[in-house]
Amino acid sequence: MRLIEYPDREVMLLNLANKIAGELRTALEVEERVSFCVPGGTTPGPVFDILSGVSLDWDRVDVLLNDERWVPESSERSNTALLKKRLLVGQAAKARLVPLHADVPTPEEGLPGLMPAVEAVLPLNVLLLGMGTDMHTASLFPGADQLELGLSDDAPTLLAMRASGAPEPRITLSARALKTAISTHILITGAEKRIALETAEDLSPLDAPVAAFLPEATVHWAP
Repeated sequence: MRLIEYPDREVMLLNLANKIAGELRTALEVEERVSFCVPGGTTPGPVFDILSGVSLDWDRVDVLLNDERWVPESSERSNTALLKKRLLVGQAAKARLVPLHADVPTPEEGLPGLMPAVEAVLPLNVLLLGMGTDMHTASLFPGADQLELGLSDDAPTLLAMRASGAPEPRITLSARALKTAISTHILITGAEKRIALETAEDLSPLDAPVAAFLPEATVHWAP
């Protein structure tokens, strides 16, 4: 794991956004299309704001979420709605969104229709992950019903996930799919998550799912 410590969040968010923009730009020089996989939640919002104003061939960029809560886009808990509001605007409005939600009652029913488009953009070029204080990342939660499958080398690209720490059913990229990324960044803030990160280094992915990604990742942390 490579850890970069920043003096404050503003510096970190600007540095990370610039790093991601540079990696996407470099990938676009050699590939017709590139993929950028991002987390939901509020922490990466400022990174999205910065990236949305970056001059880039966004019409050649496929954007997809690490995971999604199985809620309609009208819900305040929809990661897709957040992405459309914070990233897929301005310059980045030309990017193509690869959906992780469908208008069906359960993620299991949505999987067959969503899977082909996600598989078509693998391997990922740039992956940005978050981490919870419980050491989950994407919707790979400790104790989740399909965590063992989600972490396995034989996992499907997408799977439904339910966990006691998640109020609603989720759909998530598996660890196998996420680990196809050429470049992986993990964004965390605050003392509590720093302690969780250091704890995860000594645990197995079944106990701390984020540990599956630490060997290849650059972790960005600010107080």
